Amino acid sequence: MQASAKSKQPEMSDREYWANSCYTMAKPVLQAMSKGELHKTMPLEVSPIWDGRNKEVSYMEAFGRLMMGLAPWLSLPDDATPEGTQRKQLREWALKSYANAVDPQSADYLLWDKEGQALVDGAFIASSFIRSPKQLWDPLDSITKQRYIERFKAFRNFNPPYTNWLLFSATIETFLLSVHEAYDPFRIDIALKKINEWYIGDGWYSDGPNFAFDYYSSYVIQPMTYEILEVLQAHKASISNPRLSELVKTRMQRFGEILERLISPEGSFPAFGRSMTYRMASFQPLALLAWKGILPETLSEGQVRAGLTATMKRMFGVEENYNKEGFLQLGFAGDQPEIADRYTDTGSLYMTSVIFLPLGLPANHSFWTAPAQDWTAKKAWSGKPFPRDHASK
Repeated sequence: MQASAKSKQPEMSDREYWANSCYTMAKPVLQAMSKGELHKTMPLEVSPIWDGRNKEVSYMEAFGRLMMGLAPWLSLPDDATPEGTQRKQLREWALKSYANAVDPQSADYLLWDKEGQALVDGAFIASSFIRSPKQLWDPLDSITKQRYIERFKAFRNFNPPYTNWLLFSATIETFLLSVHEAYDPFRIDIALKKINEWYIGDGWYSDGPNFAFDYYSSYVIQPMTYEILEVLQAHKASISNPRLSELVKTRMQRFGEILERLISPEGSFPAFGRSMTYRMASFQPLALLAWKGILPETLSEGQVRAGLTATMKRMFGVEENYNKEGFLQLGFAGDQPEIADRYTDTGSLYMTSVIFLPLGLPANHSFWTAPAQDWTAKKAWSGKPFPRDHASK
């Protein structure tokens, strides 16, 4: 008599897949840094056309970018589920890592000065605190908090170029406002004014006076502008243009529609412009809209989740995204160092973690429980009805 076939394992839910993917990405960085061993264990790979800056920036990039993406998930309360166990472990590692990052006696003390790049990733660390203040900022000891405040204020010695970098200074000042520290409203106001001037229409911003067809509206401009204004409103701070908050939200909703249409029926999306090694960060505005509960009426939660999940599986189904130590490798969908820009290193790659923002919604939220639906391109290329598309103002 033949042995009975093994019962099929239940198919992993979308949320389980996202949570496991997030944990896989975050564990090597946070486990090492919590012990002060990130510098020791993270293989440091730089672009073949590296610009010569201090390679130490890579560790700050890895930590700041990763935490910006993880923050919403780590803000959820503890529970006894497998996901809850992963989340609690990452949060414990993260809190120790935050302390090491600003402790001059730690082997993982980060490069807070000497390179302008520190402003960028200092802003990403500040963004992680903005995204999860109660779970990531409040538990820090008073010495660690004071060290961050001092480091953030020291960035005022650096004048950012008139590009998306204005938003990094503005984000740091916005965080200081959020914790009731003295802040520089001019650095916030000038960033918001310039970004508004650089809006070119139909959801797209120019990164500075000259437009480039890339994903910087996703990587920085749309999310940071929205969240700066959100904090200003919450703290009743002055905004020179009272209509700007609603305008920025509407523009990001339109951009979310465009991003959703870029997902092919097979889950791929166009690789164009700078910083393609940031991988899934191209969809940060769509992830943010879902997390904040402000998806446009034209996009259902089920179709957005299904489209993003398909893209994530398509990209991270390629094993060469990670090296043998578990750290991300230079590339887009695999090990492709030749596409790296002159400023790209191992730490830069952790920008992709921002795709995980919807994990900040609890498991019983409709984003996770709504039935999966075909996204626009899948409908269009299978002969099904799909909505017309029109430019916005």
